[in-house]
Amino acid sequence: MSYNYRHLYYFWVVAKEGSMSKAAIRLEMAIQTISAQVHELEKSLGYLLFKPAGRGITLTESGFAALEIADQIFSLGEKLPEILKSASKSPKYKIHIGVSDGLSKLVTRQLLDPLLKIANVQMIVHEGEFEDLLADLALHRLDIVLADRPAPNSKNLNLYSEELTKSSLTWYSPKQFIEESKKAFPECLNHLPILLPTTHSTVRFLIDQWFTKNGITPNIVGEFEDSALLKTFAESGMGVFPSVEIIQKELKQSYGIEVLGHCKDIYEYFFAIRSEKKIANPLVEAIIKQ
Repeated sequence: MSYNYRHLYYFWVVAKEGSMSKAAIRLEMAIQTISAQVHELEKSLGYLLFKPAGRGITLTESGFAALEIADQIFSLGEKLPEILKSASKSPKYKIHIGVSDGLSKLVTRQLLDPLLKIANVQMIVHEGEFEDLLADLALHRLDIVLADRPAPNSKNLNLYSEELTKSSLTWYSPKQFIEESKKAFPECLNHLPILLPTTHSTVRFLIDQWFTKNGITPNIVGEFEDSALLKTFAESGMGVFPSVEIIQKELKQSYGIEVLGHCKDIYEYFFAIRSEKKIANPLVEAIIKQ
């Protein structure tokens, strides 16, 4: 750093007040002292920040650019006492959560439900690729990662996985297909348009195996990485789809989707992954101990 923040502050006050004399009154310092400090800043930056204008001074182009940056720095600084006062009155307990992009939003909501029962919690939730989230977790940018698979065994990452819950798979459908279907489940899937998660999801392989086992030749009309997008298209009448049984109530309430049939032999598992063997963050413990 080639310049002094104190010098930058003096420059900022002069620029905001419009003159050295007014800045001197505000800072309760001699004009000569302030002028010398501003000249030191100009010397360290290599640019003139003020130029004569009549009997006073005005900003140069470089001065305007410096003022824009100084405004951001010192405007925030002046708000610091107010921010700290507010924070001390209502302290927030923060937790940085990574959510694997293959995880259902409705399932995620259920897994994080314990945090909603704790006062003054601030969740910072990041959605992303599984591998990227694990890297951020290992670097302590995240406190916990929620995913549909455990972390791989790796001495370099040193991560710990906890199974939070599991749920059997259920097939869901807009009402129109249930009313129109003339075959029992699962034979009816041979005649209905089907929406599936992409191979990005760990459960997709199990679904494909289940089709083969039950002699079903699926008419796949859509594949989605985003589970919420899949449900939106299903709601519009595009097709039937599989999802976990534990969100049956939410699907009916939010999307008007009905149960078509159950796959009791397919389970989807949900994991919490952390980077420390001993749980230090009580909010992480609340998620794991649910």
